[in-house]
Amino acid sequence: MNVRRSAAVLASVAVIGAATPAAADPSPSPSQAFPSALYGDKDPKFDGVWRQSLALLAQDTVGVKPAEKSVQWLTRQQCADGSFASYRPDPTTACDAKTMLDTNATSAAVQALTALGGHDDVTRKAVGWLKSVQNEDGGWGYAPGGASDTNSTSIVIGALAAAGEKPDQVEKDGESPHDALLKLALPCGGDDDGAFAFQPDKKGRLAANADATAAGVLGSLGKGMVVEPGKKSDATCEKAATPRQAAANGAGYLTAALAKDGNHLMSALAGAEPQPDFGNTADAVVALAAQGDTGQAEKSVRWLEKNSASWAAQSGPAAYAQLIFAAHATGTNPRDFGGADLVKQLNATGPAPQTAGKTKSEAPVEKEDSGSDFFGVWWYVGVCLVAGIGIGFLFTGRKKQQQL
Repeated sequence: MNVRRSAAVLASVAVIGAATPAAADPSPSPSQAFPSALYGDKDPKFDGVWRQSLALLAQDTVGVKPAEKSVQWLTRQQCADGSFASYRPDPTTACDAKTMLDTNATSAAVQALTALGGHDDVTRKAVGWLKSVQNEDGGWGYAPGGASDTNSTSIVIGALAAAGEKPDQVEKDGESPHDALLKLALPCGGDDDGAFAFQPDKKGRLAANADATAAGVLGSLGKGMVVEPGKKSDATCEKAATPRQAAANGAGYLTAALAKDGNHLMSALAGAEPQPDFGNTADAVVALAAQGDTGQAEKSVRWLEKNSASWAAQSGPAAYAQLIFAAHATGTNPRDFGGADLVKQLNATGPAPQTAGKTKSEAPVEKEDSGSDFFGVWWYVGVCLVAGIGIGFLFTGRKKQQQL
């Protein structure tokens, strides 16, 4: 999901032909203040709606009622046509042709607002917009008009399912989202068999991508970011003639990839030593649990309990949300996650919730309102490194936020 947001930004830039800076100051200046309704204290330019949506969805998942102003902030980010941009610093200004619309952010917002309830008008318009920008192959790219990718298509499927739609019946020119995903699944019998690619390369070849595979498993199952354990499938890798088989194949690939590196995934950015990939490991846990492959999911969530604290603290609300989703999917207590209270830590990144569930001792830091809505963009360096090796896409699209 983290790579998803970084590469999603690159995908949107490629679509609209905009230039991006090579790097950015990782720390906000002392004069900058943060909008009090927004979760997290880093630049929201590329992930404001995404991380807000994940934070609110994670709170709802654990029985926390979010602050009303945080929910209102999210709904007010919507454009008149139903879409969401990655971030709108001034939502009173109408969206126009220059607004960078974002299928991943839109889909994450739909999942969060549907879970919270009471926002049918907002989600209905958002779903209508998503349908209107569906590609001819049945899938979606990060930005409308962009080539379909596994991650964006999958998070849109999650939004459609959350809103009560039947994703396999949402078609463009006779092609459904599941048709698009099947075309992005690697065949069995070769290297990385059963994995999903993010997108075909310029020659049409598919390369295995663990982040895309985690997303593809969920999309093929018709699931969103919050899942319950599925029924165990012992299917071996076979030709993916159905979405269910594609999900089983992808889960097999993830299980092998996680076990290979000590129950976690590794990132490999150009010019950098491979590092544990906490966000994509959390996404893989959710995908495996949804598929019913709980054995490896539980091993990997135990690894996250022991090793993810520093990453989550640095990455912020979306990271805490990812860990909460992984804990929920495996029946792990998010309030005692390796000794840490993920719910308390998430709540502390934004306004105090209306109710805090079982956690009684939250001490969230209220942030001051300001007309300036920009923060440091430390994670953007990761985007630039990804750009250097041409990797696309977590969501996202998650969609569309904070990769180390």
